[in-house]
Amino acid sequence: MKFLEYTPLERLNDFLSRVNFGERTIKGCLEAYSCKHTGTDKKLSLSLEHEILDYLGKSSDTDSSSPAEYLLSRSSRKTLIYLVLTLYHLYPDYDFSLVKAHQFFTEEAWDSFKQIFETYMLEASKEWIEANGGNSLLEALFKALDEVVRLSECDIYSYNPDCDVDPFLEKGSIWSFNFFFYNRKLKRVVSFRFCCISNLMADGFSDDLCYEDDGEIFDGMDM
Repeated sequence: MKFLEYTPLERLNDFLSRVNFGERTIKGCLEAYSCKHTGTDKKLSLSLEHEILDYLGKSSDTDSSSPAEYLLSRSSRKTLIYLVLTLYHLYPDYDFSLVKAHQFFTEEAWDSFKQIFETYMLEASKEWIEANGGNSLLEALFKALDEVVRLSECDIYSYNPDCDVDPFLEKGSIWSFNFFFYNRKLKRVVSFRFCCISNLMADGFSDDLCYEDDGEIFDGMDM
């Protein structure tokens, strides 16, 4: 996986690096990666593939809706491996267990992503319009993603692990979302993480808390 630099993503990242509303801050980050193996990726990819096959060999679940049934497809296994490799590049010091990871990835539609974005990023969108005018933050995001990964050809996934094993969760986090836009043809993936942080908690005025998102949005696995 090779990190790819794109000016449209950098512009959005500059804005989303810290949108401060006094008691809370909204943050976001977009990163693009090529799915071509580099460095230790090939070795890690083979290790992940063996882990999946070992899991399938031990699984007795033949339900067509089960994670094991999904992983029988080589194409699906490759997709999962690319997503997990992206996580490793985002957080190289974190140990992602593939057997557990496939339980946390859920395929999404653009409309469901749009609904979440417009709901949770409403205030940030107002700040964007005040600072930049013209198109909305969502429109700017759509244009940038489309330029990098051609949204019409993309599969969209959310990553929603338990809060106690979530590498994305920061101190004082009120809510957090993690999406991946994957283009099979281009062999390219863009990660988009955005969250809201309590400034009081982040500054040490309160003990760590773990807030739950609207879990029903991501319940189940439909990849």
